[in-house]
Amino acid sequence: MTCLSIFATGGFGLNLNLFETNVLNLAVVIFGLYKFLPNFLGGMLERRRSSILVDLQDAEEKLVSSSKDLEEARKELAAAEQKAAQIRTDCKARAEAIRLESEKRTVEEMARIKQGAASDLNAEASRVSSELRRVAAQLAIEKALIALPGKLDDKAQSTFVSQSIKNLGED
Repeated sequence: MTCLSIFATGGFGLNLNLFETNVLNLAVVIFGLYKFLPNFLGGMLERRRSSILVDLQDAEEKLVSSSKDLEEARKELAAAEQKAAQIRTDCKARAEAIRLESEKRTVEEMARIKQGAASDLNAEASRVSSELRRVAAQLAIEKALIALPGKLDDKAQSTFVSQSIKNLGED
């Protein structure tokens, strides 16, 4: 039962019977909590507080360390990006130089091939021209040999041979 109770007559009243209302039991429990709980709970709370403070200090140290590491990583990233940009620039310049050198060699090779072809063409034209002259001279000699005996008499022939021998001796 509680200290306050509702009577059958419809009113409220106060029950002062200590054993019925468990006031003594409550007083003993409250006194025990008051006497023993602060040491027990205080120790637990103090240990928890210390643990939280240590965790906070660790977290702050890790934050400082991580901040330093992050700043160092950012610096390294900036340096790496700068190096990558330099490498890209160098590669573009090298590629351009290689392209220009390749074009130069191609033009030189084409000029050499063209010069070789012109030289071969001139040599072939000279050979054909010499061959045509030789064939024409041979045909003229054959024609002259065929026509000469009928046109020269013995006296003219002996004069011609003597003059040819004389011309050969003068050279």
